[in-house]
Amino acid sequence: MNESVFTIFNIVRVFVVAMLALFINLIITQFWTGVLYKYFRPGKEIERSNAPIFNALHKKKEGTPTMGGLPIWVTVAGLTIFFYMLSNTVDGFWSRVNFLSRGQTLLPLGFLIFAGLAGMFDDILGIFKRGGMRMSRRIFVYLLVAIVGAWWFYFKLEWDVINVPFLGDFSVGWLYVFYFIFIVVATAFSMNETDGLDGLSAGVFLTIFGALAAVAFDQGRMDLAVFLSAIIGALFGFLWFNIYPAKFFMGDTGVMSLGFIVGVVALLTNTALLLPIIAIIPLVESLSVIFQTISKKLRGKKIFLSTPIHHHFEALGWPETQVTMRFWMISAVGAIIGLIVFLVDSKVPPLF
Repeated sequence: MNESVFTIFNIVRVFVVAMLALFINLIITQFWTGVLYKYFRPGKEIERSNAPIFNALHKKKEGTPTMGGLPIWVTVAGLTIFFYMLSNTVDGFWSRVNFLSRGQTLLPLGFLIFAGLAGMFDDILGIFKRGGMRMSRRIFVYLLVAIVGAWWFYFKLEWDVINVPFLGDFSVGWLYVFYFIFIVVATAFSMNETDGLDGLSAGVFLTIFGALAAVAFDQGRMDLAVFLSAIIGALFGFLWFNIYPAKFFMGDTGVMSLGFIVGVVALLTNTALLLPIIAIIPLVESLSVIFQTISKKLRGKKIFLSTPIHHHFEALGWPETQVTMRFWMISAVGAIIGLIVFLVDSKVPPLF
């Protein structure tokens, strides 16, 4: 297969898998919505004793089912495993369709499933026991998952190189383990803070995964690009039901799994240092929470009316849909700029 035919084949593969994920997710989500409303009500509890502004803005949403993100990772994991099994039972064409590979997608798939199950457990706690995991326990879970990933990267894949845009690659040895843990935990935390308005997290995730898929495709990581296209397709299916007024919330089962994937894929493509640009909205969301907490501890005063920062704009009087769409726009611009920086950097020789 010559290079041009190979490229066309992979473009077709990306779009076909994305479309399959979209339609499969629509079907699963339609079924899952009925399950949520029948067996997992009253749904999300809005009350927060220390957040009167948040309570006033979102009290009307109390009882909306959570765990709506489960069909996203179920769709992606199911498609990945299905094509892998098909390629191992049918010769010829189907062997080229498989996109599960040890070096590119095995670890993201593992993170997707494990984090999705952990997030689902947290959602169920929140429904039946009220409250779910405290942030300290959630960070502990993030650390455990990140440590496993760091071990895999450093000892199994033998990765210890960090790319600094326009400066080149730097080998950091065993320090890469701590770098990996920081990136994954920080990304998972930031993505979690982005989930709070109807359609917000899904739209932001779409722009981020779109940029990362383009990076993977440019690097020739075709299996990873196809895997990410499956996530994008499934996200579109989720967003169909999650646009205001949402039928359900994504919940930790969706946010936790997708948040981990963003960090892992950024590390796989060695573009983690571009995440502050590509994932500008999650960065700002998490920083607003951190600065607000520090200010309240040290000064006894708040910086924002409510955090994460999307609630601040709601408190200022912005309609929820306006906040969501403006954040989508900012996220899209950040993803495009980050992609441009990557493309320019990959074509320009390093300074050192």
